Amino acid sequence: MALKLPRALYEVAPEQHPGSPRQRSTQQRQPKKLSIFFGVVIPTLLSMFSVVVFLRIGFVVGQSGLYQAIAMFLVAYFIICMTVLSVCAISTNGALDAGGAYYMISRALGPEFGGSIGIMFFFANVCGCALFVLGLVEAIVATFGVPEATTAYQVLPSGYWWSLLYGTGVALLCLLVCLVGAHIYAKATFLIFLVVMFVLGTIFVSFFAVPPRTVVLPSSANPTANGTGPVFPTTANFTGFKLDTLLGNLWADYTVDYTTGTTMTFATVFAVMFNGCTGIMAGSNMSGELKNPSYSIPRGTITAVIFTFIIYNLLCVLVACSCDRVLLQRDYSFLRDINIWHPFVTIGVYSSTLSAAMSNLIGASRILYALARDDLFGKVLSPAKKTSHSGNPWVSVLISWFLVQLVLFSGKLNTIASIVTIFFLLVYAAVDLACLALEWASAPNFRPTFRYFTWHTCVLGIVGCAVMMFLINAIYASASIAFMLLLLLLIHYLSPTSSWGYISQALIFHQVRKYLLMLDVRKDHVKFWRPQVLLMVSNPRSSVGLITFINDIKKSGLYVLGHVQLGDLNTLPSDPLQSQYDSWLSLVDHLNIKAFVNLTLADSVRHGIQHLLFISGLGGMRPNTLVLGFYDDCLPNDKLIDPSLSTIQCTDPLGPLQELEQQPPLFHFSSLRGSSDRQDYGEFGDGKVLGPQEYVAIIADAMKMLKNVALARYFNNFDRAQVLSPPSSSPGKGAVYVDVWPVNLLRPDSSSYVDTCSLFLLQLACILNMVRAWRKATLRLFLCVEQGRSVRGSEEKLGQLLKELRIKAQVYPVPWDHFPSNATRLSDDYLSAVNKLILDTAQPAPAVRFLYLPRPPADTRRYTTYLHQLELLTQDLGPTLLIHGVTPVITTDL
Repeated sequence: MALKLPRALYEVAPEQHPGSPRQRSTQQRQPKKLSIFFGVVIPTLLSMFSVVVFLRIGFVVGQSGLYQAIAMFLVAYFIICMTVLSVCAISTNGALDAGGAYYMISRALGPEFGGSIGIMFFFANVCGCALFVLGLVEAIVATFGVPEATTAYQVLPSGYWWSLLYGTGVALLCLLVCLVGAHIYAKATFLIFLVVMFVLGTIFVSFFAVPPRTVVLPSSANPTANGTGPVFPTTANFTGFKLDTLLGNLWADYTVDYTTGTTMTFATVFAVMFNGCTGIMAGSNMSGELKNPSYSIPRGTITAVIFTFIIYNLLCVLVACSCDRVLLQRDYSFLRDINIWHPFVTIGVYSSTLSAAMSNLIGASRILYALARDDLFGKVLSPAKKTSHSGNPWVSVLISWFLVQLVLFSGKLNTIASIVTIFFLLVYAAVDLACLALEWASAPNFRPTFRYFTWHTCVLGIVGCAVMMFLINAIYASASIAFMLLLLLLIHYLSPTSSWGYISQALIFHQVRKYLLMLDVRKDHVKFWRPQVLLMVSNPRSSVGLITFINDIKKSGLYVLGHVQLGDLNTLPSDPLQSQYDSWLSLVDHLNIKAFVNLTLADSVRHGIQHLLFISGLGGMRPNTLVLGFYDDCLPNDKLIDPSLSTIQCTDPLGPLQELEQQPPLFHFSSLRGSSDRQDYGEFGDGKVLGPQEYVAIIADAMKMLKNVALARYFNNFDRAQVLSPPSSSPGKGAVYVDVWPVNLLRPDSSSYVDTCSLFLLQLACILNMVRAWRKATLRLFLCVEQGRSVRGSEEKLGQLLKELRIKAQVYPVPWDHFPSNATRLSDDYLSAVNKLILDTAQPAPAVRFLYLPRPPADTRRYTTYLHQLELLTQDLGPTLLIHGVTPVITTDL
């Protein structure tokens, strides 16, 4: 008699590309139809029962006793329930699609973690299917392949190849069911569910209806019948309900397992028992076939877990009350011997094993289909995307069946049993981790309707799964974790960026916010000072050298690239800066620097820089140093064009320019137009954007705000790799130097080597020397000594200061024949002479120079003269930083 299911229970919508009109219209006509009972409860019940309920209940009670058996089930179900709570939380936090646990993990933890766990979950289901197929074949051969006492022939031939043939037949049966689709699978599992429930009913009835009897133990239970070693009894008793029997089964009595010959312990018995409880994802794997996954998965899974827990514990109590210890320890199939009709239990074993095999096969195909749709492995899995008209991923089913067939060639049931369980436990731990990450991230959009969980339950689930993995097999557990990490790295480097959202970003945000609040500026100390730089950049195309150099002197501090765009938001339809952030962030990635980007819109460059100095950073992470490009007429050089274009050879002088214009820019920054477009808010030549008066006013503003200031000149063509690898034929024989002039060269008599600004120069030079790429550079410190004074005394004093500051540098005294007084107006000749002195003294030429930057004059009318003096001082010096420090940054204290 065929079982007729309501059509609404099993029809499945075809899968189309997400968001396509065809998919939406198809879903409206033919929604997913599997209900809670047929889509979640039945698959989960049958996966959790499998063969443990029929063949391992007696083993658990016989070895560990009733007390420890119940304790084992409590511990096992505690671990399982922690994971179930996580599954329920994730599944009720939004719409679920095909893929079950893989879909949950990948959308929560990102493609790397989700993809690696998805592959392992797929292989776990494939191996699980093969495991149950082999188990069914062993059960069939054990029943029909061994000659009966009254016959002289085998009902079924036995042997490796015959077993492989039987396994192939069972796998083909599972394949046919899964190929037809979820509706036939639902029918088949419902029929098997009825059979298993009926057999369970006969088992419970048998405890009460069958009178006490003596059971003949199997011959394999007495392997030492030849007279050597201990002799075990050949019969045991089913006593019915007796207090003496119960008392004899309360406590543990671990002995040798007659099937393996090894002595059992609590850990080994627990591992065997736990293997039968790892089926809680069977309903989640059907998420793509359910009418309402977010509603069905929590309710169905919890129902199945509670039901199986009650059944297992009831059986433990009934077995302990009615079967003596010898029967439980020496005959694992005793339920068949005490049943009202022996074949009932055999039918139950066959049915539950077949159901578990089908459940794993269809689960594997749905996971593979979900992996293929997400394109994590490119075109490798693209065939698995194909579906039938009813939405069944038939190619995924075929691939899964083929892999199951390959596993069947191993023919070793015990070889893959531990691996399957460990893979499943790893997936459970990943689900707990996903839920924990979502909970810890405190994202506003994580608000599942299922609220009976906390981060404590997630942690307990992770710990429980990890302990069980290593308890079952430490070697396999370690290997599976290593395999998962390998897959994770592979996907991280090879897969495209996904649009699912990365939980790592939410967790980082949560932790950064917490620690920023803990970073108290009132507890700052000079011992732990580090540069936190705001570098103003007008056009990155001409500023690549300076951007990379400043990245070297930040010393793990804050580094912000600032940019001011002139404009008035009142006259603009929208914020023009929002579309520019991607280009700036791409620039940061391209240059491989660790920097933030801060853009602002203002009516002038000065006001824009004031905005950035006021608002850049958060809490204790705020810029303390402003870096500007120098204000001069140096032509800019575009460093972001394709390097291959720089080698263009063309007789037509306009040819290279025309070809450059035809090349697409790497970044969406405006092209350089000539002398009116300079770098870093300094080099604007004709003053169309920024005039000299405003430029010096920016320097004064920064010092008023207690910010250190650095002016960078001649970094247009700076190339760190070229600078740090000079040819060996150069005058310095390949040596690299960094020169420091820690005295105000405009007023050498008004400063000493131990003022705040001079020490700031020394600190920055020392920081540069601490960077890995600059460690081979030699610091040269130039000591200006007025003629007639003791050079040795000044040199020893400076050397002692460097020793106390732990700065390694070579000191070079420089005779100074003219010290202008503060009242003397500096002439151009004097500045040119100082410039020539710097050039002539520092041989070979250094990679970069650090010079003292004096304060701007109080009289704003002298700003232009001040800028002219700086220009003459640094003329043709090569890469130079003019630095003025306003805060103490160095100490000799411990």
